[in-house]
Amino acid sequence: MGFAHNNVLHANHFRKDWQRRVRTWFDQPGRKLRRRTARKTKAATLGTVRYNRKVREGRGFTLAELKEAGVGRKEARGVGIVVDHRRRNLSEEGKKINVERLLAYKSKLIVFPRKAGKPKKGDSTGDDLNAATTRAAVPLPDAYPAEAPRKITAEEREFKAYRTLRDARSNQRHEGVRKARQAKKDEEEANKKKTIL
Repeated sequence: MGFAHNNVLHANHFRKDWQRRVRTWFDQPGRKLRRRTARKTKAATLGTVRYNRKVREGRGFTLAELKEAGVGRKEARGVGIVVDHRRRNLSEEGKKINVERLLAYKSKLIVFPRKAGKPKKGDSTGDDLNAATTRAAVPLPDAYPAEAPRKITAEEREFKAYRTLRDARSNQRHEGVRKARQAKKDEEEANKKKTIL
């Protein structure tokens, strides 16, 4: 590399005992492992308490819950029920609780008619219109009661959860192919019977 212009020449100093000032990072893999195990133990201690027991309000009721409670999708939005079309019900228990909440809300709901003289279907009439109103939300039900400790039965001990899940998943995956194969087999047998007769 050449020098350009009228600049001062470098006076580089390379005798500074650099090896004493080197910062090594040999403990990095060990630190990584320690941090990871610490995160795992923290998640194990907090996970069940934080996420498993808390019942929280979602973004809205599912379409299946509305259907079971007898509320239309557009009607729900008109009477202050929030709808979440993306949510799916993963358990019958949760669905049942939400349907009960919807029914309780419907029983307390007062819909004022647009024209006092001409109430439409679904509008409140009579004494309901004079009742005291509130905007308080229907409270969430209590969390599921904890089961008392008990002995594990022999049947539960022999039950293989992982194997059962794998079998169910496999059956679901191959269901269509098996049905098609069975239909083909039945058709061939029916054709054989026709040729024999």
